[in-house]
Amino acid sequence: MNASLLVFRLKMALAIIAILLLGGAFTYGLMLWITKGSISGIAMVTSLVVMAFFLTLFQWLIGPYMINIMYRAHEVKPDDPTYGWVYDMVADVARANGFKDTPRVFIADVPFPNAFAYGSPVAGKRVAITLPLLRILKPSELKAVLGHEIGHLRHRDVEVLMAVGLIPTVIYWLGWSLWWGGLWGGWSEGRNNGGGLLLLIGLALLAVSFLFQLFVLYINRLREAYADVNGTLTVENGAHNLQRALAKITLYTDPNIVKRTTNGTLRMLFFAPPVSVEEIEGNVDSLIEYWRHYKPSILEELFMTHPHPARRIQMLDRLAESSP
Repeated sequence: MNASLLVFRLKMALAIIAILLLGGAFTYGLMLWITKGSISGIAMVTSLVVMAFFLTLFQWLIGPYMINIMYRAHEVKPDDPTYGWVYDMVADVARANGFKDTPRVFIADVPFPNAFAYGSPVAGKRVAITLPLLRILKPSELKAVLGHEIGHLRHRDVEVLMAVGLIPTVIYWLGWSLWWGGLWGGWSEGRNNGGGLLLLIGLALLAVSFLFQLFVLYINRLREAYADVNGTLTVENGAHNLQRALAKITLYTDPNIVKRTTNGTLRMLFFAPPVSVEEIEGNVDSLIEYWRHYKPSILEELFMTHPHPARRIQMLDRLAESSP
């Protein structure tokens, strides 16, 4: 195994373990301190964990059906006269990733280019591709993007992020409960002091849940980078084609980005007016070259679900150089 890939996996594993252990220890420890070691603190946190788990599980189970409605997605079968080739491409990439069965393939009728993997035990594994993405990408570029999305299914990213996301959810609910309890205590006769303390602790926990959410976003960025690695390793010429696909998606959603690269501002916009395929093709190489030399700051990535495009381009360059 490539040494850099091993380090990347280790960093990702340590980040996930850290947020689970730190979040759990922090939450239970705080409740034990507030309740002076009584069983009620453990019971309250446990009930919140269970509640968050079942709510998240319910959202996971019905989520694919809600996504299909919102994205106006229809399923593609192997014999589809228009999009059967897309199904065949997904099947080919799935086989390269060790899947015995092809994920269900959907075409989404929305006005922006995107592809995503989703699913649940009830709905099964799914991959969706939007119509604009089919229009602007070449087949080789689309195949690399599918290598990225199949990587999410292969790595069980939905399940991993769902488990990690329980921590800030529980802390938020706990903070909200204590804040509300403190607010009510402040209004109740004879409980002003206790109510004020609970109010402050609740507000502090709401802030802590926000900090943990930033940690979850960091883990999400690691998982997205890991999916890029998968697309590179399981699809021929994956690094190069992923770079071109990323640039094309950015140019479509934000057609003025090339004009702004001279002052160092990059951003991702959705539902922007589409530009022609010819205009996109003409600017792909210059945008990739700009990203190769751009150094995004920590603040630029702090609230992003994906790594900054420049980081992705530079990582894909390193993967291409190390590939045999």
